[in-house]
Amino acid sequence: MKDTSLAPRATLLSRRMAGLTIAAATAAGFLALTAGDSIAQKATGPAEVPVEELMKPTDLEDVALGSKDAKVTIVEYASMTCGHCQKFATNVFPQIKSKYIDTGKVRFINREFPLDNLAAAASMLARCAGGDKIFPMVETLFEKQADWAFTNGNPVPKLFDIAKQAGFTQESFDKCLTDQKLLDSITNQRKRASETFGVNATPTFFINGKRLTETPTIEAFDKVLEPLLAVK
Repeated sequence: MKDTSLAPRATLLSRRMAGLTIAAATAAGFLALTAGDSIAQKATGPAEVPVEELMKPTDLEDVALGSKDAKVTIVEYASMTCGHCQKFATNVFPQIKSKYIDTGKVRFINREFPLDNLAAAASMLARCAGGDKIFPMVETLFEKQADWAFTNGNPVPKLFDIAKQAGFTQESFDKCLTDQKLLDSITNQRKRASETFGVNATPTFFINGKRLTETPTIEAFDKVLEPLLAVK
């Protein structure tokens, strides 16, 4: 698990994002993320949260895969710059998808919980890809995380190279990164997850409202999912 405390990363983020030339409004929003939450972060969150509250609609539509009628719903809170999230996305999620999502047993929801301004930018680009391109964009960003998230110099050209594969032009790329409403929605989702559900590390998973407390391996998911799916 990766700690969500942003303060220790401030110096690194300042250097990393120094070349991110975007509109002042969006830059101000990113700054709000890097400044850290005003809410005290708990070492651990609640073991279970009300499903009705977890699934309550917000102004940010859920990015979901799988049947709406599935017996089990997994909600993941993840950051695009989180190495543990990257490992889950590339090593574990494909197994969950083939075993549970594609078979109609599980609905999987990915929610943004950016740990820094660069993660927020990547999440915005995935959202702007739109429709059925969002999940593939997220997958690509995780697969190529080392190329854009942990590289020296300006990360923007690397992000643009990835965005072009999803059909972005320079104009649509710049427009996305200056979408203050979208940034506010992502920021609010992060705040709500922290305040309401006690999310304080990424990735965090809720399975029918119950927090996954083990390392997110396929074996850990099997252990929780199989009994739920066996219930008539």
